[in-house]
Amino acid sequence: MAPQYSKHFDPLKVSEMSDVIENDKLVELTYRVVDAKSGQVLSTVEFPIGYVHGHNDVLAPQVLEELEGKAAGDVIDVPIDCNGIYGPRDESLVFTDRIENVPEEYREIGTIITMENEKGGTQNFIVTRMDDKTLTVDGNNPLCGREVVFTLEILMVRDATDEEIEAGGKDNDIVKIDEAMMPGVKARRIN
Repeated sequence: MAPQYSKHFDPLKVSEMSDVIENDKLVELTYRVVDAKSGQVLSTVEFPIGYVHGHNDVLAPQVLEELEGKAAGDVIDVPIDCNGIYGPRDESLVFTDRIENVPEEYREIGTIITMENEKGGTQNFIVTRMDDKTLTVDGNNPLCGREVVFTLEILMVRDATDEEIEAGGKDNDIVKIDEAMMPGVKARRIN
């Protein structure tokens, strides 16, 4: 006798339904970052990003731990103390200069400027303020000193291909999360 299925049950999708996040799974998700104190939405990533669980550190370790065992359709909230990720705010990383000393391509709030010190080390700075006379850049991550809630919606979980495992995700699908989490900075895909 053939098995009887509910009209809402599709036996062809059983494998999709049973895929949970574990090592070697390709995960696609969207997320938003909300300031826990004010409730202000700091960043929203609406296009799906993908990563291979266990082979990519694109997300904070505590987020990866919370994702373990979850499936497509799950939505989770992960509270994060950003001081643990980015360290405390350092006011010595904030610089203001006269606008005429700054090249025009950097004269837009939210622009990321990579600067190099005399030893060859690099640091990203974000243009945070600008007026007719001055421009201010800040080398602190905008989330320093904040507690946030990272809300993730899992869209898809499946076995990753060998190529995806090697790359850490699907081609053109890895987003630099540090930049995506920065308020006022647009997330960009890494090619």
